Amino acid sequence: MRSVSETVKHLLIINGIFFFATLVLGEQLYDFFALHYPESPKFKYWQILTHMFMHGDFTHILFNMFGLWMFGTPIEQMWGKNKFIFFYLSAGLGAAILQLTLYFFQIYQVNELFSNMSIDSSIVSEFYSSSRLPSQLINQLDVSLLQGAFSAYNSVLVGASGALYGVLVAFAMLFPNTQLMLLFPPIPVRAKYLVPFLIAADVFFGFTSYSIGPIAHFAHVGGALTGFIIMRYWKRNQFNNNRWN
Repeated sequence: MRSVSETVKHLLIINGIFFFATLVLGEQLYDFFALHYPESPKFKYWQILTHMFMHGDFTHILFNMFGLWMFGTPIEQMWGKNKFIFFYLSAGLGAAILQLTLYFFQIYQVNELFSNMSIDSSIVSEFYSSSRLPSQLINQLDVSLLQGAFSAYNSVLVGASGALYGVLVAFAMLFPNTQLMLLFPPIPVRAKYLVPFLIAADVFFGFTSYSIGPIAHFAHVGGALTGFIIMRYWKRNQFNNNRWN
């Protein structure tokens, strides 16, 4: 069985502590550490970091931690702890930024409509807190736009998935020909083919209504994109490992 590297082990422990603390202390702790939209009254600046260690349920944390152990360990063993943790947290941050940016444009579009219709700010505030609008206004607006803006404003981002997607990209670039076994169907696929497929699937699900659950697909894409940009930058500039260790 593959051993676990130092930083990956610490990340596994921290994620486990956050998960079990949430089970014990409940919704209040979840709201305190999960990432809310920046204009939400529930938003706190530390959530940019802490949301990466929060998870929605046992399956969520199980798959993320398995992926972190499986793909993060060989990368940390190659890079060292400082370079790995920088990369991991950067990918998680990039994931959050892309998802929040998309939320911003959803909300901005509806806010512009409200502004053009000279809707009172108290009505706008009530809409974002309870989704209620006067019936005469609803009849003048696109319901799907309203639903999208309300969902974006009240969104909650949790999980290490964005950071993990950055790790997946790094793994595929460092070990492109490694055979990875699929669960369904149980066939081997090279990392350089499987990882781009997973990212393409997230792009597809992000732009369509097809999804297996409340998954922030563009957070995955943001983590992968951030990981790719960092990897390309390090390769182009012949990155010096000694500056980290």
